[in-house]
Amino acid sequence: MDTTRKPAWLRARLPSGPGYAAVRGLVDQHKLHTVCQSAQCPNLGECWSRGTATVMILGNICTRSCNFCAVQTGRPTELDLGEPARVADAVATMGLRHCVITSVARDELADGGAGVWAATIRAIRNRNPATAIEVLVPDFKGRTADIDTVLDARPDIFNHNVETVERLQKPVRVQARYDRSRGVLRHAKGRGFTVKTGIMLGLGERREEIERTLRDLAGDGMDILTIGQYLQPTKQHLPVDRWVTPEEFRHWREFGLSVGFGVVESGPLVRSSYHADEQSLRYTGEGHLNTRNALASA
Repeated sequence: MDTTRKPAWLRARLPSGPGYAAVRGLVDQHKLHTVCQSAQCPNLGECWSRGTATVMILGNICTRSCNFCAVQTGRPTELDLGEPARVADAVATMGLRHCVITSVARDELADGGAGVWAATIRAIRNRNPATAIEVLVPDFKGRTADIDTVLDARPDIFNHNVETVERLQKPVRVQARYDRSRGVLRHAKGRGFTVKTGIMLGLGERREEIERTLRDLAGDGMDILTIGQYLQPTKQHLPVDRWVTPEEFRHWREFGLSVGFGVVESGPLVRSSYHADEQSLRYTGEGHLNTRNALASA
């Protein structure tokens, strides 16, 4: 398969319009980082144009060196304790009913940044009591106490991605482990949270490995699953093994639902936070999510 050129179904919307300009201005004004920019998300144009963005806390330098991710790797130089309040203000200004927060990994911190995570959730809740909060967290090296610090702040949806099948964890995620990520997710589910995870296709995984991964995660009680196409951010990152067709993505959606997920978002441009408000609304509409608020972007 020729992977040097993207197929037609991977064409993304270019950044433009007043919605995009407004979000860009807000990000700059509040001195925020977004995973949309740092991870070179192909959906930036569409999401910012509709007035949504995924805020990335704890800086934009990650202590991990995952071979699929465009976020800069190194030793972070900042720990911004004023960040939670700025994030909460930005959520209020955007008028969001559903917000998604993520972060880099901060393995050099004793708590992996869990304290800042909790402060950010509480600041958003205090400033925006009607906003549902979805968190996309690192694995905190599997430390239950740090995971509980985040969970004790009561996010509405807890998300942590396993990213790929078990065999490919080391070459793709380097410092992460499949069993550890599953343990993080099971712990959150065991505490009664709505739990979400995601994988990428196109890294060399085999069909039977995808099936096994989806069965593993559904068996762990995961509620929401995202499946998207891996895109090589630079020549220094892992190459694309294959372009997965929209038809195959539809197959995996149906398979995921058949093994027990409540909602499966599966498509070439799907990412963890892509239309996260709509995923949650569908989950709510099917009677799964017990939350205080309607989960829809303003």
